[in-house]
Amino acid sequence: MTAPIETLEFQSEARQLLQLMIHSIYSNKDTFLRELVSNASDALDKLRLESYRDKDLEADTSDLHIAIETDPEARTLTVRDNGIGMTREEVVALIGTIAKSGTADFLTKLKEAKDAAASQDLIGQFGVGFYASFMVADKVTLVTRRAGTTEGVRWESTGEGTYTIQPVEDAPQGTAVTLHLKPEDTEDHLYDYTSAAKIREIVKKYSDFITWSIRMKGDGEEAEAETVNSMKALWARSSSEVSEEEYHEFYKHVSHDWQDPLETIRLQAEGTFEYQALLFLPSHAPMDLFLRERKRGVQLYVKRVFIMDDCESLVPEYLRFVKGVVDAQDLSLNVSREILQQDRQIQLIRRRLVKKVLSTVKTMMTADAEKYATFWREFGRAVKEGLLDDFENREAILEISSFASTHDTEKPTSLRDYVSRMKEGQEHIYFMTGESRSAIENSPHMEAFRAKGFEVLVLTDPIDEMWVDAVPGFDSKQFRSIAKGQVDLESEEDKKATEVAREQQNKDFESLLTWMGTALGETVKEVRLSSRLTTSPACIVGDTHDLTPTLEKMYRAMGQELPPIKRILELNPDHALVTGLREAHASRPEDEGLAETAELLYGMALLAEGGELADPSRFIKLLAGRLEKTL
Repeated sequence: MTAPIETLEFQSEARQLLQLMIHSIYSNKDTFLRELVSNASDALDKLRLESYRDKDLEADTSDLHIAIETDPEARTLTVRDNGIGMTREEVVALIGTIAKSGTADFLTKLKEAKDAAASQDLIGQFGVGFYASFMVADKVTLVTRRAGTTEGVRWESTGEGTYTIQPVEDAPQGTAVTLHLKPEDTEDHLYDYTSAAKIREIVKKYSDFITWSIRMKGDGEEAEAETVNSMKALWARSSSEVSEEEYHEFYKHVSHDWQDPLETIRLQAEGTFEYQALLFLPSHAPMDLFLRERKRGVQLYVKRVFIMDDCESLVPEYLRFVKGVVDAQDLSLNVSREILQQDRQIQLIRRRLVKKVLSTVKTMMTADAEKYATFWREFGRAVKEGLLDDFENREAILEISSFASTHDTEKPTSLRDYVSRMKEGQEHIYFMTGESRSAIENSPHMEAFRAKGFEVLVLTDPIDEMWVDAVPGFDSKQFRSIAKGQVDLESEEDKKATEVAREQQNKDFESLLTWMGTALGETVKEVRLSSRLTTSPACIVGDTHDLTPTLEKMYRAMGQELPPIKRILELNPDHALVTGLREAHASRPEDEGLAETAELLYGMALLAEGGELADPSRFIKLLAGRLEKTL
């Protein structure tokens, strides 16, 4: 009796991606084999690990390997492994859909890409794996059986939007992917992938380091199958034996990225406990870098035996983009994620890895400024998260950080360079947070700093709102928000010269400030004279330890209950509007219209900093009334 065949539809995003692959956006089609071999290697790793953990698993692990078979007459290429295999549900979940985050966003960007190079970059960011088969095949057939189960499954598709799936009774353990190849077309980079010589060339180039035997028969029926890769773990070989290209291919294997890494980092420890690490800094951020369900961590091996993917205990959250392998000598093969969190050796390895990554980036800052600029553009936002929870490395993180500043509109600055440019007598590193550079640069808070030539850091990432309150300073210089507290930019000599005038000014405005403080008492904490304004009539500032409006908004959006936070209204004593209001209040204190003027002044200051009016319609009504009287 023939097993029933079901026809199912690909998830819409998967369908679109298949069409892109079929129409050959990626010019180097040889890489399809790297993806299939990489998947087969993962399946073998997983079976060996599963058999360690489950002694009752009915699986043959006596000769784990990958086999590549070609049939020139039928024009097929098969990549076969005897690894973990898949159930029907896993096949549908892993191949019928794209389970990665950011799929829709990826496809939107891909459609917007104007040229093939940009499209390749985006495909590289997404990592298409199995779907790469459709670059070289008209039809793909997959037969698989999960280790420990009795029934296999056969999956088949031409990549046109649907696939068929049916049970198979006599399927061997593991997975076999058979590609029904397109005709050879060297102009379109489609080579003869039934040629044993061509397949060996590709394996040697992209998959030589795979630690499992990749076996293949030579051309001719009588040829014996032989291993075509060296099977030497790359991290266990001395760096003089490994080419940069080999490192890059290994990175693509562990990361499923299609682009070369930005930097390769090697680490070897001997003594009380031994381990080797081969880490990579990617050249671009993955699309799920800031999504909650993202994966993070490097692969963990013990004595060359794969233990787990995405070992979170080895790298902190803020370095989640780091890829690679750590091979420890003295851990148990049966180790779990829960045990790893408490393991002293793992904690020591983690500390060393973090210090090595940060020192590598610091070296990059001086040795290759362009490479560092790429790193910071792609990963700076994530790295700054470490300022909140990695107290041990906080200074090192600050050393490798870059920030936009008023010193240069295009080029960011390091804190070390900022400090070197500080004015004589300047004690603080000044900054302002906000939603955009233009909003900060046009803020009234910047006026006095611009007039006196003080450099200000322009911080626009959401994480900036949080770390500036948690980090006291850098190189013995304190961070100081220009939108909080009092501003004192005068030298001691200047203060002495203006002391008498300032005292007189405070007396002149005392009555106005007291009255406005009462009139606006429900919305402001205090009304005072400003030393930070040169052209604007007023601005709103926070008390030294208050939350910024943006941070307050973030906490409320997360559902946190906060008491109302009143802020301070500062007036420019040299502005005609403020002096006019003082004179009007002195001559007719009972005039009810003056309270409306004070309200308008506050509303203008709020809008100038990008704030939101509590009652926009009332503000518009008052403003319209005033404008009407001027006509």
